Amino acid sequence: MSDVFLLSGRQIERIRPFFLLAHGGPRVDDRRVLSGIVYVIRNGLQWKDAPKAYGPHKTLYNRFIRWSR
Repeated sequence: MSDVFLLSGRQIERIRPFFLLAHGGPRVDDRRVLSGIVYVIRNGLQWKDAPKAYGPHKTLYNRFIRWSR
């Protein structure tokens, strides 16, 4: 995962209080998912074109929609 964008630990710690609680199952790594969302938006990609290193594109999309509300 060296060639993909990741938020720093310091950046994640600053925004961690704003993350919503999990909806039941185990939570996917917030740092990886948020980094994937930023990568997709920054590069003007469709969700399905996100690199696999960020996890399933459906997870990125669902989390973006949930957090944007």
